[in-house]
Amino acid sequence: MDIKGTSAIVAGGASGLGLATAKKLAKLGAKVIAADLNRGEDAAGVRFIQTDVTDAASMQRAVEAALEAAPLGILVNRAGIGVAEKVLGKEGPHDLPRLERVIRVNLLGTFDAIRLAAQTMKETSPDAEGERGVIVNTASVAAFEGQIGQAAYSASKGAWLP
Repeated sequence: MDIKGTSAIVAGGASGLGLATAKKLAKLGAKVIAADLNRGEDAAGVRFIQTDVTDAASMQRAVEAALEAAPLGILVNRAGIGVAEKVLGKEGPHDLPRLERVIRVNLLGTFDAIRLAAQTMKETSPDAEGERGVIVNTASVAAFEGQIGQAAYSASKGAWLP
């Protein structure tokens, strides 16, 4: 897929692996939206849009920002959080609202970004190879090998398994 002339959304694109991905896509010619709840800075070819992946309207605004630049051809899901808490720790059972927050960001936020990007890509004319776009999701070995104190994170990553 030729990414020149397309826009890309990198959910979680304000730092770490997401920021590195956003910068690489921009270097390859994509118009990149770094969609992140955390404050990010615009960089060469990367526009930061404050986005809450757990809020559908917020994610839709990121999609619309990408479409202003070029047809949406790439979504990379890098947004994710974790909490260090055992199912049963010295202070008692895992806090349910903290688990729910991890599930909302890592599972539901990822799904929402996928559904919105897929709808937009479906409406795009295919390129010379018949492609409309690509969606890349970031996984974790924690889905297969749970980690001590990472019950919420492992559950959110394992939820994507077939």
